Amino acid sequence: MGDETGWTPLDGVKLLDFTPLLPGPFATEIFADLGADVIKIEPPGGEFGRRVLGEAFAMSNRNKRSVVLDLKNPDTAAIVARLAEWADVAAESFRPGVADRLGIGYEALKKINPSIVYCSVSGYGQDGPARLAPGHDLNYLATAGALSFSGHYLEKPRRSGLPVADCASGFMAAIAILAALRDRDRTGKGAYLDVAIAEAALMLAATRGTGVDPDAKAHLHATNEMFECADGRLVTIGLVEAHFWDNFRDAVAGMEPRVTDPKYATLESRAENGTELVGLLAEIFAQKTSADWEAFFAGKDVPLEKVLKPAEALETDQVKARRRVTDHGGERHVVFPVHANGAPAGAFRRPPPAPGADTAEVLDEIGFGADEIAALGRSGALGGAS
Repeated sequence: MGDETGWTPLDGVKLLDFTPLLPGPFATEIFADLGADVIKIEPPGGEFGRRVLGEAFAMSNRNKRSVVLDLKNPDTAAIVARLAEWADVAAESFRPGVADRLGIGYEALKKINPSIVYCSVSGYGQDGPARLAPGHDLNYLATAGALSFSGHYLEKPRRSGLPVADCASGFMAAIAILAALRDRDRTGKGAYLDVAIAEAALMLAATRGTGVDPDAKAHLHATNEMFECADGRLVTIGLVEAHFWDNFRDAVAGMEPRVTDPKYATLESRAENGTELVGLLAEIFAQKTSADWEAFFAGKDVPLEKVLKPAEALETDQVKARRRVTDHGGERHVVFPVHANGAPAGAFRRPPPAPGADTAEVLDEIGFGADEIAALGRSGALGGAS
């Protein structure tokens, strides 16, 4: 499955990636998928994400090249300088001040390459009283108010199983970098971009409103929920619009006439009687298996989908038809989720690299000779990789 020759409009863009873990690599992987040459700078032994992210590491680091540098070694300064000359974009995701101490901060790279677009991704941003506070995805969602909204009608708020803030900040960083490159095309000037993961979460939380009481269930509908079926599997329904509710009601009225009660006739009355209605729907869905419900509603224009596991999702006819998955060496990757000109955008060119796999190649490309590379290896600047 998959298309390895997709639309790659960022071919020729050169990105220097100092980011570990997920938010930064997720942003730079978008560039790599769309054709940019992304050089991932890792510490000796490889970045921490290799040990804690599992499959997320592979997803967020495909199509990149890896160079291992011990940035605490002064001999790496010459390498960083040449990489800065080479790059259109540089990205880092350390706590504020760390990049400067390592000699890879914006001011240092800007002196070498005044037109560079530089993006810092951090938990709370580069200034403010929380700038140095530690955190992870869950903390950022909490402080942004994003965890105050329940996702289910009769449940208290809980976390998502997905790294929502991390991925949101990655998307926003990618958009900001693209905007800065567009501006540079017009003005010739680079840019410094300050992306806060918590602020990305705040923007998402604001879609639910900034002045509402999350407990009021204003963002929830009893008919836009998940229900357990007779086989223990879950299905989702999305009966918010009147015609979807009407289609559902007409389909199940024969087996459960209570759905025709006038108190469920309108959006407002369904909200007013939501607790009772969600209980009724739970009773209905418990009567059949998930497969039975899929068959029952086929062709009836009712938004119903079984809750799939990721491996099942990759095997759906829709995903296959859209060529969303590519398989390399038994490892499957979900490709960039856009079609351009009728074909999948992006391309899978290479799996995530081993730490330092491309160090010698990259150093050669930016002008270091074999003897110089060997000397850098002996000095420890390359962390044992050359």
